[in-house]
Amino acid sequence: MSEDQSEATITPAPMRILAVGGRLKALAARTLDLIIPPSCLACREPIATHDAICAACWREIRFVRPPLCDRLGLPMPFDPGGTVISAAAIAHPPDYDRARAVALFSAVMRDLVHQLKYADAHHARTRFGKWFAGAGAELIADCDVILPVPMHRRRLLARRFNQSAILARELARQENKLFAPTLLLRKKATRSQVGLTTAQRRANVAGAFQLARGAKPQIAGKRILLVDDVITTGATINACARTLKRAGATGVDALALAIRPPGSTLEL
Repeated sequence: MSEDQSEATITPAPMRILAVGGRLKALAARTLDLIIPPSCLACREPIATHDAICAACWREIRFVRPPLCDRLGLPMPFDPGGTVISAAAIAHPPDYDRARAVALFSAVMRDLVHQLKYADAHHARTRFGKWFAGAGAELIADCDVILPVPMHRRRLLARRFNQSAILARELARQENKLFAPTLLLRKKATRSQVGLTTAQRRANVAGAFQLARGAKPQIAGKRILLVDDVITTGATINACARTLKRAGATGVDALALAIRPPGSTLEL
């Protein structure tokens, strides 16, 4: 056998191993598709790939894009150039610094959130992490540590998981950021915020959060990114931000899957 023939026909062992590994991975993917056929993350209709949204649901999602209010994260009607602060943020400045969300709260986003919170459908977290990376790129780049909005231990025992912690953990994993789920605690078992007015929401979460024992040195001087599923009036992330800033945080931003625009009548 000539030298040229040898080089053409003999595959190095590492390359053969990679080729076999690739074939096994493809076979495993096809087997998984047979056992659990891919379906839309929102409506569960059959689609071609896993962790995706069907065309019909995709058209219904109103992704938040610039121009937007730099403080509240809500879309603005036009772009005057530079950093934009809405009249609402000027009239009632939030305690957090900046908020961002993947999309406006709609029927499709509500379905996605409800499946995450109530149906144990955590398989969509990879897709959510990618959405977060796009919607909150500058917040993620600026932060030192990622915290979930905490859940009271009674509700955590009843539900068995904190959906905000699942989202925050996935984001931290994808972005290689520090994830600290136990630094901020919800000390008060607040009632559900659903159906409450803005004033009632503020009163409901007032004094609800505290730092864990010994957590202050890990917060002081740091820029914090809070992760939640939905921002409605901002009362919860405001209460969290006040607690963190009193502990010396240099800044507190918030990132959510959805944000509810003023005047929305869609129930959570």
